[in-house]
Amino acid sequence: MELMKSLRGFFHVQIEENGEVVGDSGIIENQVTNDGFLHYLVELLGAIAGSSQIGYVALGTGTAPGAADTSLQGEVEVRAAVTAATSSNSKTLRFTATFASENSFVSDTVNIANLGLFALPEGGVLFAGNTFASSSCAVNQAVQVTYDLVFS
Repeated sequence: MELMKSLRGFFHVQIEENGEVVGDSGIIENQVTNDGFLHYLVELLGAIAGSSQIGYVALGTGTAPGAADTSLQGEVEVRAAVTAATSSNSKTLRFTATFASENSFVSDTVNIANLGLFALPEGGVLFAGNTFASSSCAVNQAVQVTYDLVFS
């Protein structure tokens, strides 16, 4: 029996204005936090009370989360709900989300520079995230996020 050897995560952030991509992070590898492994994987697989499931993504203006971090630095006002999907025989779980400008996820132009996955629309423990090249995001722009977790 072969045991799971690793979990790697990758995300892609695009800023859109009037249907055009005006900012693109490229594909960035993530950092899973210690509490992310504990609450979202170990406890969840054991059906232990207090386990968490990813339901939201947050954007922020801070730096990359460290392994011991539980929150996202400089988090913007609103988290976006994720949609989760996988294909048959796949070892990849894909989360997608949209920060729509009409949802007022920012109240002024900000330089977004990090993101993270969470269970709750507010608070809760950070599962994973990372930083990317800072990009200006205005109130009339939308942000598209794709976040893949690859098990191998």
